[in-house]
Amino acid sequence: MRILNYQKLVKVGVFAIAMLTFGLASAQQTTGDVAKEADIVPGTTALDGAVRVIDNKGTIKYLQSKNGITMLSNTTADVTTTTWQLGGTLTDGTIIDVDGNVFAIDGIPLVDIATEDASTDATDDSTSATATGTGYTILVRDEATGETKKLLATDLLASGHESFTATAGQTAYPLTGAPTLPDFSKVWVFRNGAKLIANVDYTVAGSDVTLVPNATVPNDWAVYAGDVIEVQFVK
Repeated sequence: MRILNYQKLVKVGVFAIAMLTFGLASAQQTTGDVAKEADIVPGTTALDGAVRVIDNKGTIKYLQSKNGITMLSNTTADVTTTTWQLGGTLTDGTIIDVDGNVFAIDGIPLVDIATEDASTDATDDSTSATATGTGYTILVRDEATGETKKLLATDLLASGHESFTATAGQTAYPLTGAPTLPDFSKVWVFRNGAKLIANVDYTVAGSDVTLVPNATVPNDWAVYAGDVIEVQFVK
Protein backbone atom coordinates (compact mmCIF):
# COMPACT_ATOMS: atom_id res chain seq x y z
CA MET A 1 0.00 0.00 0.00
CA ARG A 2 2.81 2.41 0.86
CA ILE A 3 4.54 1.65 -2.45
CA LEU A 4 1.37 2.33 -4.42
CA ASN A 5 0.72 5.60 -2.57
CA TYR A 6 4.31 6.69 -3.21
CA GLN A 7 3.92 5.97 -6.93
CA LYS A 8 0.70 8.01 -6.99
CA LEU A 9 2.45 10.93 -5.31
CA VAL A 10 5.28 10.78 -7.85
CA LYS A 11 2.77 10.79 -10.75
CA VAL A 12 0.87 13.75 -9.29
CA GLY A 13 4.14 15.64 -8.78
CA VAL A 14 5.30 14.99 -12.34
CA PHE A 15 1.89 16.12 -13.68
CA ALA A 16 2.03 19.32 -11.61
CA ILE A 17 5.56 20.14 -12.83
CA ALA A 18 4.49 19.53 -16.44
CA MET A 19 1.49 21.86 -16.10
CA LEU A 20 3.66 24.57 -14.50
CA THR A 21 6.24 24.25 -17.27
CA PHE A 22 3.51 24.52 -19.93
CA GLY A 23 2.08 27.65 -18.26
CA LEU A 24 5.46 29.35 -18.11
CA ALA A 25 6.29 28.45 -21.72
CA SER A 26 2.98 29.75 -23.06
CA ALA A 27 3.29 33.06 -21.18
CA GLN A 28 6.61 34.19 -22.59
CA GLN A 29 7.62 35.72 -25.93
CA THR A 30 10.47 33.93 -27.65
CA THR A 31 10.90 36.01 -30.82
CA GLY A 32 10.87 39.66 -31.80
CA ASP A 33 12.11 40.94 -28.44
CA VAL A 34 12.64 44.69 -28.17
CA ALA A 35 14.02 46.81 -25.36
CA LYS A 36 11.34 47.97 -22.95
CA GLU A 37 10.75 51.71 -22.88
CA ALA A 38 10.51 53.68 -19.64
CA ASP A 39 7.28 53.28 -17.66
CA ILE A 40 4.66 56.00 -17.81
CA VAL A 41 4.26 57.92 -14.59
CA PRO A 42 0.63 57.72 -13.38
CA GLY A 43 -1.18 61.03 -13.11
CA THR A 44 0.85 62.73 -15.83
CA THR A 45 0.61 63.09 -19.58
CA ALA A 46 3.51 61.47 -21.42
CA LEU A 47 4.45 60.42 -24.91
CA ASP A 48 5.94 57.01 -25.75
CA GLY A 49 6.86 54.87 -22.74
CA ALA A 50 5.04 51.63 -21.91
CA VAL A 51 1.95 50.32 -20.12
CA ARG A 52 2.49 47.48 -17.67
CA VAL A 53 -0.19 44.81 -17.41
CA ILE A 54 -0.43 41.52 -15.51
CA ASP A 55 -2.23 38.57 -17.10
CA ASN A 56 -4.33 35.97 -15.29
CA LYS A 57 -1.22 33.85 -14.74
CA GLY A 58 0.52 36.65 -12.90
CA THR A 59 2.95 37.26 -15.77
CA ILE A 60 4.01 40.91 -16.09
CA LYS A 61 3.80 42.21 -19.65
CA TYR A 62 4.43 45.57 -21.27
CA LEU A 63 2.44 47.20 -24.08
CA GLN A 64 4.44 49.86 -25.86
CA SER A 65 4.32 51.92 -29.04
CA LYS A 66 6.95 51.92 -31.77
CA ASN A 67 7.71 52.79 -35.39
CA GLY A 68 5.54 55.79 -36.17
CA ILE A 69 2.88 55.14 -33.50
CA THR A 70 2.71 57.47 -30.50
CA MET A 71 1.25 56.45 -27.14
CA LEU A 72 -0.40 59.11 -25.00
CA SER A 73 -1.26 58.29 -21.39
CA ASN A 74 -3.28 60.50 -19.08
CA THR A 75 -4.73 59.94 -15.61
CA THR A 76 -7.77 61.91 -14.51
CA ALA A 77 -9.93 61.17 -11.46
CA ASP A 78 -8.09 57.89 -10.80
CA VAL A 79 -8.87 56.67 -14.32
CA THR A 80 -5.90 56.12 -16.63
CA THR A 81 -6.58 56.38 -20.35
CA THR A 82 -3.93 55.25 -22.82
CA THR A 83 -4.30 56.17 -26.49
CA TRP A 84 -2.29 54.86 -29.43
CA GLN A 85 -2.31 57.31 -32.34
CA LEU A 86 -0.56 57.77 -35.66
CA GLY A 87 2.34 60.19 -35.42
CA GLY A 88 5.95 59.67 -34.42
CA THR A 89 9.36 58.61 -35.67
CA LEU A 90 9.52 55.75 -38.16
CA THR A 91 12.37 53.69 -36.72
CA ASP A 92 12.10 50.62 -38.95
CA GLY A 93 11.54 50.04 -42.65
CA THR A 94 7.85 49.35 -43.26
CA ILE A 95 5.96 47.79 -46.17
CA ILE A 96 2.18 48.07 -46.45
CA ASP A 97 0.69 45.43 -48.73
CA VAL A 98 -2.79 46.62 -49.74
CA ASP A 99 -3.38 43.26 -51.46
CA GLY A 100 -5.70 44.74 -54.07
CA ASN A 101 -7.66 46.87 -51.61
CA VAL A 102 -8.17 50.63 -51.85
CA PHE A 103 -5.59 52.68 -49.93
CA ALA A 104 -6.44 56.39 -50.05
CA ILE A 105 -5.33 59.55 -48.26
CA ASP A 106 -7.92 62.31 -48.16
CA GLY A 107 -7.88 65.93 -47.06
CA ILE A 108 -4.46 66.93 -48.44
CA PRO A 109 -4.64 70.62 -49.47
CA LEU A 110 -4.20 71.62 -53.08
CA VAL A 111 -1.29 73.87 -54.05
CA ASP A 112 -2.08 77.03 -55.99
CA ILE A 113 0.57 76.93 -58.71
CA ALA A 114 0.55 80.72 -59.10
CA THR A 115 1.05 81.63 -55.44
CA GLU A 116 2.37 78.28 -54.14
CA ASP A 117 -0.12 78.57 -51.28
CA ALA A 118 -2.09 75.57 -50.08
CA SER A 119 -5.87 75.79 -50.25
CA THR A 120 -8.65 73.23 -50.30
CA ASP A 121 -10.61 73.28 -53.53
CA ALA A 122 -13.60 70.95 -53.51
CA THR A 123 -13.69 70.77 -57.30
CA ASP A 124 -10.16 69.40 -57.39
CA ASP A 125 -10.24 67.35 -54.18
CA SER A 126 -11.13 63.68 -53.86
CA THR A 127 -13.31 63.35 -50.78
CA SER A 128 -13.66 59.58 -50.69
CA ALA A 129 -11.91 56.39 -51.74
CA THR A 130 -14.13 56.30 -54.81
CA ALA A 131 -12.98 59.83 -55.79
CA THR A 132 -15.18 62.72 -56.83
CA GLY A 133 -12.73 64.70 -58.95
CA THR A 134 -11.21 64.00 -62.34
CA GLY A 135 -7.69 63.59 -63.65
CA TYR A 136 -4.66 63.03 -61.44
CA THR A 137 -2.88 64.82 -58.63
CA ILE A 138 0.77 64.53 -57.64
CA LEU A 139 1.94 64.51 -54.02
CA VAL A 140 4.66 67.06 -53.31
CA ARG A 141 6.58 68.07 -50.18
CA ASP A 142 6.88 71.65 -48.99
CA GLU A 143 10.57 71.99 -48.17
CA ALA A 144 9.89 74.99 -45.90
CA THR A 145 7.37 73.23 -43.63
CA GLY A 146 7.72 69.54 -44.42
CA GLU A 147 4.01 69.35 -45.22
CA THR A 148 2.68 66.99 -47.87
CA LYS A 149 0.55 68.80 -50.43
CA LYS A 150 -0.88 67.89 -53.78
CA LEU A 151 -0.50 69.43 -57.20
CA LEU A 152 -2.77 68.92 -60.19
CA ALA A 153 -0.91 67.05 -62.90
CA THR A 154 -2.17 69.65 -65.37
CA ASP A 155 -0.42 72.35 -63.29
CA LEU A 156 2.90 70.54 -63.07
CA LEU A 157 4.04 72.43 -66.15
CA ALA A 158 2.30 75.82 -66.23
CA SER A 159 2.63 78.02 -69.28
CA GLY A 160 1.22 81.31 -70.46
CA HIS A 161 0.99 83.54 -73.51
CA GLU A 162 -0.07 87.14 -74.05
CA SER A 163 0.33 89.59 -76.89
CA PHE A 164 0.25 93.38 -76.94
CA THR A 165 -0.10 96.05 -79.62
CA ALA A 166 2.54 98.58 -78.75
CA THR A 167 2.39 102.33 -78.77
CA ALA A 168 5.39 104.33 -79.97
CA GLY A 169 8.28 103.88 -77.52
CA GLN A 170 6.32 101.58 -75.15
CA THR A 171 8.68 99.43 -73.07
CA ALA A 172 6.58 98.19 -70.13
CA TYR A 173 4.24 95.21 -70.59
CA PRO A 174 2.42 93.99 -67.43
CA LEU A 175 0.80 90.59 -67.91
CA THR A 176 -2.92 90.24 -67.25
CA GLY A 177 -3.75 88.69 -63.90
CA ALA A 178 -0.30 89.55 -62.56
CA PRO A 179 1.18 86.01 -62.67
CA THR A 180 4.58 85.59 -61.08
CA LEU A 181 6.94 85.08 -64.00
CA PRO A 182 9.85 82.65 -63.71
CA ASP A 183 13.46 83.46 -64.44
CA PHE A 184 14.10 85.31 -67.74
CA SER A 185 15.50 82.09 -69.23
CA LYS A 186 11.97 80.67 -69.14
CA VAL A 187 10.33 83.75 -70.65
CA TRP A 188 10.39 84.35 -74.40
CA VAL A 189 9.54 87.74 -75.90
CA PHE A 190 8.95 88.37 -79.61
CA ARG A 191 8.65 91.65 -81.51
CA ASN A 192 6.70 91.25 -84.74
CA GLY A 193 7.60 87.53 -84.69
CA ALA A 194 11.34 88.07 -84.16
CA LYS A 195 12.69 86.76 -80.86
CA LEU A 196 14.40 89.26 -78.60
CA ILE A 197 17.53 88.35 -76.64
CA ALA A 198 16.70 87.33 -73.06
CA ASN A 199 18.01 89.65 -70.33
CA VAL A 200 19.49 91.91 -73.01
CA ASP A 201 16.60 93.11 -75.15
CA TYR A 202 14.16 92.59 -72.29
CA THR A 203 14.12 92.00 -68.52
CA VAL A 204 11.60 90.25 -66.29
CA ALA A 205 10.45 91.27 -62.80
CA GLY A 206 7.33 89.97 -61.05
CA SER A 207 4.59 89.97 -63.69
CA ASP A 208 6.19 92.69 -65.84
CA VAL A 209 8.26 92.42 -69.00
CA THR A 210 10.36 95.48 -69.81
CA LEU A 211 11.86 96.00 -73.25
CA VAL A 212 15.31 97.51 -73.55
CA PRO A 213 15.66 99.02 -77.06
CA ASN A 214 19.17 99.38 -78.43
CA ALA A 215 20.39 102.49 -80.24
CA THR A 216 23.80 101.07 -81.14
CA VAL A 217 24.35 100.22 -84.82
CA PRO A 218 24.14 97.54 -86.21
CA ASN A 219 22.02 96.09 -83.37
CA ASP A 220 19.77 99.10 -83.07
CA TRP A 221 16.04 98.66 -82.79
CA ALA A 222 13.10 100.60 -81.39
CA VAL A 223 9.44 100.11 -80.54
CA TYR A 224 7.03 101.64 -83.03
CA ALA A 225 3.29 102.14 -82.82
CA GLY A 226 1.51 99.00 -84.02
CA ASP A 227 4.37 96.61 -83.16
CA VAL A 228 3.10 93.27 -81.86
CA ILE A 229 4.88 92.17 -78.69
CA GLU A 230 4.36 88.54 -77.70
CA VAL A 231 5.26 87.12 -74.29
CA GLN A 232 5.45 83.36 -73.65
CA PHE A 233 6.54 81.66 -70.45
CA VAL A 234 6.69 78.26 -68.85
CA LYS A 235 7.29 77.20 -65.25
